[in-house]
Amino acid sequence: MTFAITQNCCTDAACVAVCPVNCIHPTPGERDFGTTETLYIDPGACIDCGACADACPVDAVHPVADLAPAQQPYAGINAAYFEGTGQPASGAGAGVDHGPNFHAWGAPSFDRVLPADFAPLRVAIVGTGPAGMYAAEDLLLHTRSEVTLVDRLPAPGGLIRYGVAPDHPATKRIGETFARFHTHPRVRLHLGLDVGTHITADELAAHHDAVIYAVGAASDRRLGIPGEDLPGSIAATTFVAWYNAHPEVAPDAVDLSSDRVVVVGNGNVALDVARILVSDPDSLAGTAIAGHALEELRRSKVREVVLLGRRGPEHAACTGTELLALRNLPGVDLVVDDHDARIGTAIDAAGAAGAAGAAHKAGLFQDVPREAVDWSAPPRTAGGRRRIVFRFHSEPLALHGDGHLRAVRVTSGAGEAGEREIPAGLALRAIGYRGVPQAGLPFDEESGTVPHEGGRVTGRPGTYVVGWIKRGPSGGIGTNRRCAAETVGTLLADAVAGRLPAPTGEARAFRRLARRRR
Repeated sequence: MTFAITQNCCTDAACVAVCPVNCIHPTPGERDFGTTETLYIDPGACIDCGACADACPVDAVHPVADLAPAQQPYAGINAAYFEGTGQPASGAGAGVDHGPNFHAWGAPSFDRVLPADFAPLRVAIVGTGPAGMYAAEDLLLHTRSEVTLVDRLPAPGGLIRYGVAPDHPATKRIGETFARFHTHPRVRLHLGLDVGTHITADELAAHHDAVIYAVGAASDRRLGIPGEDLPGSIAATTFVAWYNAHPEVAPDAVDLSSDRVVVVGNGNVALDVARILVSDPDSLAGTAIAGHALEELRRSKVREVVLLGRRGPEHAACTGTELLALRNLPGVDLVVDDHDARIGTAIDAAGAAGAAGAAHKAGLFQDVPREAVDWSAPPRTAGGRRRIVFRFHSEPLALHGDGHLRAVRVTSGAGEAGEREIPAGLALRAIGYRGVPQAGLPFDEESGTVPHEGGRVTGRPGTYVVGWIKRGPSGGIGTNRRCAAETVGTLLADAVAGRLPAPTGEARAFRRLARRRR
């Protein structure tokens, strides 16, 4: 019996480190690491030891024999990765043909070797999401640093707490891994403390040897089309924050009295909001969903969610694993709007080729019904079912309404004449997150990031960035581990070289300052 990695994979490679036979790829040392949707287990090399399942922080690794029917395709997805990739197809492929351990271990490396007389550092980390906590973990496990965690929100966790859908409890579980550091004896946690409002960046820096900003991307990208600010047009990030009880989003921020919702985008966030909108509220009742959101979903009149994508199905921005999970949603039908001949051609070609390579996502639509949707008619649902319509090769041109959103005007496809209006009372833009300027730090408006060199903020000694504010809103949870390792490495190199400004305030003085200002 072998193991397989399923949709919740966070790609932080904790499983890779414990695998005795090197059967999980791509590893942190391989070119594809950080670019694949998940990690993959080679069924020809797996020895069924279960070490990966024990180490997985998000419960994404399961024995193939125990996979539920809806999860069975993941066994094939894991195996398919090793076909034609150049990765070993079995343990013997690693070059060793005897013994129970086929892993060709490399020489040990010690990335955090510091001088014996290296004094403990006082490091402040602004933000308690994955990026900030990976940086804290690195400092606490490999140095004697004292860490001050600062977060403007009343609960720690960042996007783990306020960005992951409530029906993905396994993904949220990685927060438990990070939470163990909140009570570490060398950690002080300050919640509800906003740098730029309660304290300045200079005050924070004055009490620490170094400051790491892990503030993420707090805003969203705009469409830049007429009517975008009409009531009924909101960011998907607002919707996500609403159902996760974010304190800065009002309980009545979302109105679900329309029978159709248009979501602009087809990435994972778009799929998350579509799934929540059409899910049976009873199935969400046992999750961490906000009470006000659950009540609104119980009253909801939404019967159809339309996902707009400006390119074809082969270029859908979501991961294949999330799309696969969407196909098994109880009481929900998936439909592809067959308004453009290119859509069917791409899906059929991917199916004929076995849905390999770049066409993999298009191949996942092979068994999804296609129809030319009549947008002048109400949503076609029956028996209490709801549906999600994928409309590819179409993008929004304007939002129309008299005081409130009434319809979304979109481009037509090759099989349509003129533009189309899709009646809808709610439109969610899910086209990406965007960083916002940080008080006291330089900011690149074009990229929405803080300018840096290896994590070191340009022109501000002793100040560093990590995560989305450093590299832009790209990569999943595990990507932040490598990102944090680079930033911490730069910080420690600066410390050893004597390039960090000496703090002028004591740790106890900062705690008093934080209590007074908060």
